[in-house]
Amino acid sequence: MKRQWGRMMAGMAILGLLCGCGASGGGTEETFARGRQETRALTDISGADQAKGEGGDGQTKTLTVFAAASLTETLTEIASMYREIRPDVELIFTFDSSGTLKTQIQEGADCDIFISAAQKQMDWLDGAAGAEVNPWGLDLVLEGTRLDLLENKVVLAVPDDNPAGVDGFEDLGGDGVGLISIGNEDVPVGAYSLEILTSLGILEQLEEESKLTYGSNVKEVTTQVKEGTVDCGIIYATDALGAGLTVADEAEEGWCRQVIYPAAVLKDSKEQEEAKAFLAYLSGSDAMAVFEAAGFSPIK
Repeated sequence: MKRQWGRMMAGMAILGLLCGCGASGGGTEETFARGRQETRALTDISGADQAKGEGGDGQTKTLTVFAAASLTETLTEIASMYREIRPDVELIFTFDSSGTLKTQIQEGADCDIFISAAQKQMDWLDGAAGAEVNPWGLDLVLEGTRLDLLENKVVLAVPDDNPAGVDGFEDLGGDGVGLISIGNEDVPVGAYSLEILTSLGILEQLEEESKLTYGSNVKEVTTQVKEGTVDCGIIYATDALGAGLTVADEAEEGWCRQVIYPAAVLKDSKEQEEAKAFLAYLSGSDAMAVFEAAGFSPIK
């Protein structure tokens, strides 16, 4: 009983710490940073008791996480790590394009945490974002929980042996390139791709020559490149690394917006405190090591 009571107190302490995130948007990063340190110390105590066979109250809490498709491998690995310290929390993931996930959330899908591959889709759900970027006036993000989690890069990837001889973005308008795969314009990787091609002044040409083919998310574009059904594709650096693809070029600064992944707890979450705790864990050193190994960068 003493161990059970100790674990309950540790859990309450964690939740109390993380509840402080809701005060205002300006203090979110500092609060989450403090919460990460305390969470690790307290969960280590709880985890030690559980390792000794002293189980908790037997009640499992479920968190549903909607995340950009480019996070599939990393979040799956992190979920296994989190299970070691919080076996009482079940994580259920839905991976897809950020635009599709945003629409599902807007239409009432059950979701505790949303992680987007661009600010745009998060802004559309965030009442604090302002009418300029949130034209529908949606207010679905829990105040004080939104944070910028990760950064990625946009690259030009080619199939094995690079049959079209693509060396960089400057080659895309040449006669040697037949088909280029990019994401649909309503998904982040597609929006970034269109910005790059517009910056290079070749978008209209490629559209007129029917050289562009579209994928519903970054995984679909990656698969097309991997299978060699296209001459090249514009994807994230992390997806190229995960698929073992050759990167011919990386988008230069200014060609497209910075690729930032925002994350937040949603107002309709029935497990807001558990969701805050997992979001804090994602920002911590253990989870960040997994992200960095996959090619993501922490927000500095």
